Amino acid sequence: DARVIPINGDHRPKAIEQWMGDSIAWWDGDTLVVETVNLHPQQKARMMASLSDQGRIIEKFTRYSDQQIFYEFEVIDPVFYTESWGGEISFNSTETKLYEYACHEGNYGLQGILGGYRRQEMDAEAEAGS
Repeated sequence: DARVIPINGDHRPKAIEQWMGDSIAWWDGDTLVVETVNLHPQQKARMMASLSDQGRIIEKFTRYSDQQIFYEFEVIDPVFYTESWGGEISFNSTETKLYEYACHEGNYGLQGILGGYRRQEMDAEAEAGS
């Protein structure tokens, strides 16, 4: 999901629930740091990790070259976890088109979808002509 994240802003009041939580960001040198708190209760069920009302996620985005962004995350929640945990991955640039994931069925499958429908039309015409 895409998020609009204010830089150098303050968190919203807890009463304002956003689907992806309340994220703010700031620069730490060349690294963009994003802190997310107050995940919407229904969103928590989709996550691989559970978070309490005290939980937060820290994400870091660092550009290492024109072709690579290094991504790190840390999950901090003293209610659910005895210590913080996280992970990291490199995002590499690509020459291929990127599609919004929720719509990929139409983007990648459109040729097959239309081809199948055209075949149904041809079969119906052939059957009507016999």
